[in-house]
Amino acid sequence: MRILFTTLLTLIIISYSFAQTNKTYYHAFSGTTVLTFEGGATIGMTNYSNIHPQYLGNASLEYFFPTVTKSSFGLRLFGGSGFIGGKDITKTPEIYRTNISYTGGGFVYMLQAGESVFPYFFAGGSYLWFDPKSGNDATRLHNNAAEAYPRHEFNFNSELGSRFLLTDNLSFNLNGGVQVSPHNYWDDLITGPKNDLFFHISAGFSFAFFSDRDSDGDGVPDSKDKCPDTPTGIRVDEFGCPLDADGDGVPDYLDKCPNTPKGVKADMNGCPLDSDGDGVPDYLDICPNTPHGVKVDDLGCPFDMDGDGVPDYLDKCPNTPHGVEVDKNGCPLDSDGDGVPDYLDKCPDTPPGTKVDPNGCPIITKEILKKEDIQKPEDQEVNEVVLSVGANFYLGQSEILPAAYPELNNLLATMKKNPLSRWTIEGYTDNSGLNKKNVKISLERAQSVVNYFVSKGITRNRFMVYGKGNANPIASNKTEAGRTKNRRVVIKKIN
Repeated sequence: MRILFTTLLTLIIISYSFAQTNKTYYHAFSGTTVLTFEGGATIGMTNYSNIHPQYLGNASLEYFFPTVTKSSFGLRLFGGSGFIGGKDITKTPEIYRTNISYTGGGFVYMLQAGESVFPYFFAGGSYLWFDPKSGNDATRLHNNAAEAYPRHEFNFNSELGSRFLLTDNLSFNLNGGVQVSPHNYWDDLITGPKNDLFFHISAGFSFAFFSDRDSDGDGVPDSKDKCPDTPTGIRVDEFGCPLDADGDGVPDYLDKCPNTPKGVKADMNGCPLDSDGDGVPDYLDICPNTPHGVKVDDLGCPFDMDGDGVPDYLDKCPNTPHGVEVDKNGCPLDSDGDGVPDYLDKCPDTPPGTKVDPNGCPIITKEILKKEDIQKPEDQEVNEVVLSVGANFYLGQSEILPAAYPELNNLLATMKKNPLSRWTIEGYTDNSGLNKKNVKISLERAQSVVNYFVSKGITRNRFMVYGKGNANPIASNKTEAGRTKNRRVVIKKIN
């Protein structure tokens, strides 16, 4: 009994440890009824000193409760018959052989130790009928014939064994067990130092029925099938769900776009979403809100054939030359409103209402010449200015200081007096730091000068702007004074 208790306690601890795992597991015997036939040898342990192995046959019917872990509990009803025996030359007869038959029931605890290996433990009780006889001539022994004791009693049973799956329903069994009597009658000797018991070692086969069905015929039993209504003939995974190779949530047999990239949202047909219906899926579409019916390029953006930044479906001037600035309608800018676009206008600041020629310049008539006053000589024109960075820009920045305005305004007067003149603006730095950064800040300072002139009415296309970085020093970069001279912006008239 101590061995039985220890074994049972060990199995309960193992079962508890399996129960602590959060993994759902489908036990092969879950919810099944199992019919078993076995045969094996018996070894009687009675008052006879030597063993005399005999045999028995056994049949059982078990039911295992549904489970989602590696352990399973079940109920067993069983019955069998056979013989137990013993030898002892000091006793009469020297050999006894007792017929036994029994029926009983109990509890089964089973673990899944591998894909096809299922060790188990059984404990229960049985009612035994026995008939002690001589091993020589099969006659009833003396006390048995005298009915000195009842030939039936309640016994205790336990068993350890393992089942090995051969198919989904058929398993091969090996086990060993013990059956313990509360009395001492099996060898016909009424008195003795201990109660009778016998061990058995058996082998046999078990067949499971009323087990899991495969309702949708996909090869996965219902207890494991997370998609129990899969159409016939559809390939499924280990959980009975249709394969979804690209993982877009639409099974392969319904997926009209089977190679959707991982993580891309798909519609009910398994195709990448195309919210604006332009034929370019959202994950590739860099213009996702294109109006319906507008033709687009490979990136999902409306065509802009003249490259002016205004798509063709909105462009009222679809053949604008490349690089020409346009308004929101895609038409070239005409800043002075004289009907000649800026990129063709050689007189960009014509007063409103003035008649102009094809070059955008005022048409001068004799009447106009008579009315015009003779112009007075102007001051000498300024054609070049060098702005020192330290005096004319904020430290380390490209923003112009007010100190630069007087010199810039002198240039502005020359620019307005000569509307066809063109200019270069070049920014320079000393050799301190990385030249890549020097080129950037020198270009930004030159661009700030251009912005100033544009804000005063001079068109941007009259300027050529350069960021020269630490190129073309005019003094030594080895002294602070020299570096100060090299940090400059040069503005020159070129025609």
